[in-house]
Amino acid sequence: MKRLLAPPFLACLGLAASIPAHRLAAEDDFAPPPDERQLPRRMHSAMKERPRIAVGQERADLIGADDRALQAAVDYVAALGGGTVEIGPGTYAMRDSLHLRPHVTVLGVKGKTILRKAAAVSSPLVRDGDYGEEQVTVKDPTGFEVGCSVAVWDKGSGGFHTTVARITGRNGNTFSIDKPLNADCMVGNGAMAATVFPVISGYDLEGCRVAGLTVDGDREHNPHLNGCRGAGIFLYRAHGTFIEDCVVRSFNGDGISFQQSNDVTVRDCVSEDNASLGIHPGSGSQRPQVERCVARRNGEDGLFLCWRVRHGVFQENVLEGNGRFGISIGHKDSDNIFRRNQVRSNGEAGICLRSETAAMAGHRNRLEENVIESNGVEKEAPGIRVRGATRDLELKGNVIRDTRGEGQRKQVVGVLIEEEAGRVVLKDNVIEAETKVEDRRKPAR
Repeated sequence: MKRLLAPPFLACLGLAASIPAHRLAAEDDFAPPPDERQLPRRMHSAMKERPRIAVGQERADLIGADDRALQAAVDYVAALGGGTVEIGPGTYAMRDSLHLRPHVTVLGVKGKTILRKAAAVSSPLVRDGDYGEEQVTVKDPTGFEVGCSVAVWDKGSGGFHTTVARITGRNGNTFSIDKPLNADCMVGNGAMAATVFPVISGYDLEGCRVAGLTVDGDREHNPHLNGCRGAGIFLYRAHGTFIEDCVVRSFNGDGISFQQSNDVTVRDCVSEDNASLGIHPGSGSQRPQVERCVARRNGEDGLFLCWRVRHGVFQENVLEGNGRFGISIGHKDSDNIFRRNQVRSNGEAGICLRSETAAMAGHRNRLEENVIESNGVEKEAPGIRVRGATRDLELKGNVIRDTRGEGQRKQVVGVLIEEEAGRVVLKDNVIEAETKVEDRRKPAR
């Protein structure tokens, strides 16, 4: 009888069956696991080990004590696609910002890594700085050095029209800068240049984190820089940035400011003794989270929501001893939650909703379980002041009181609702004041 041969594929199956199972497993070890996914903007999967470098004044990969060493470490890691920079303890002289980079985490030693702003020099311009120009000419060039940062402005170019840039070159009294001027800076209008800048600065970022750093702004030896272009820590279009366990003190401007930056988290930070605002989200920064922070003894407001700050959560913060309001809410700042904050001993009202028209007011904000006490240090003030055409404000479960002794109490009104305000819901609040609620709205006819 003729013998039938097995088909080739059956022979292969027989061969595979004859290979020991442990050999098959070993050969399969390098197969991609089922949960492996490429990163959204890369042709590789997430790596467990990323670039990491230590910079410090001793026993570090990079040794240095000023902004140049710190920046070299950050730029090195950024060039590798991101990773972590560890800054050792010590005080670092900052003649330029520490410029953050995308996907780079910067970690200091909490309370021991101090970035100190160098004393500034300033000079009038002797030649008009024209919009878009990338150089300025100063009367006295002493102290203006290549590699330092500089701010340029005149009496009409405040806010976002102030330019902050790095000096890239010099011809006598003329210095080139790495950004075009944001506005005309005219000699006839008091044009000035000064070596002032954010100590930590982040532009056009994503995936960035800063933690464990102390910023000393040396307020006495630096002119003022407005919060739209600077702060001790300043972000501009730096989406998704985390700022954690940081301290900003004595900056001649705002403590922490982030502008046009969505999904920023500020957590467990302290902003104290700064000349202007403590924490300043603004110019369209959506969905911010500010949690467990302290803003105290700042010259203006502890927490200032600038323009178009929406869908934010501000909770468990302490806002005390600030020169004006504890919390200020205004231009299109709607749909935010303020929960379990302590707002006390501020110069004027504890919380102020600023005067805006119906189209521009801060609507549908919720204030829940806050303690608002002993405000009105400078003059008599309400605990909460509702101005303009603000509507659909909800005040629920708050404690509003003045704990100072007899004759010292200036928070004499719990809630003041002014004439143009719309619907305000008050529920389960505990109000201890001479006048619990002063409602100036005209009764509906």
